Amino acid sequence: MKNYELLVVFKPSLDSEELDKAVEKISEEIKSYKGSIESVDKMGRKKLAYDVQGYRDGFFTNVILSTPAESIVEFKRNLKLNDNVLRFMFMEVSKKAQAV
Repeated sequence: MKNYELLVVFKPSLDSEELDKAVEKISEEIKSYKGSIESVDKMGRKKLAYDVQGYRDGFFTNVILSTPAESIVEFKRNLKLNDNVLRFMFMEVSKKAQAV
């Protein structure tokens, strides 16, 4: 299993309860691919650099996770189909160089 970092921007029209449900849905989906979540950081509502689907701001959430590499393509496809997600960025976390 590889470690990944996922940054998701949700629509600003969601209230706090809907946002929690959307994050929980992503968490359950990761677990369904036999992955695990290390941390979830809800960074709050932030202004976007440019309009995305007519929105000027969004709720940012950062998720650190581990999942098999084979499941990434299907997981990204499901994120694109999620109506509450404006944008997402999926990155593989590399091991940091250790000082000698």
